[in-house]
Amino acid sequence: MTDATIRAAELLKGHRESIDRLDAILVYTLGERFKHTQAVGKLKAEHDLPPSDPAREAAQIARLEDLAIKADLDPDFAKKFLNFIIAEVIQHHKQHQETGV
Repeated sequence: MTDATIRAAELLKGHRESIDRLDAILVYTLGERFKHTQAVGKLKAEHDLPPSDPAREAAQIARLEDLAIKADLDPDFAKKFLNFIIAEVIQHHKQHQETGV
């Protein structure tokens, strides 16, 4: 192995370690987020509120697109990601409405 190959392998290892840490942060952050959205779903069910809030969702998408631009992340990707999360949250809220819990 050449010195350049060894150095490239070391750099690759460092990037992968960072990616692994960031993946863990993402998973734990999503877990925490869903704890709060579950609580919101229960609150909505208890007070017979609709499972979705289109105005809030639109505001959140706009906010996330702005954050994505500031973070040098593709805003379309950020929008797709948030839409995926919102769809999951609404599904959870509908389940709370159906079960009353």
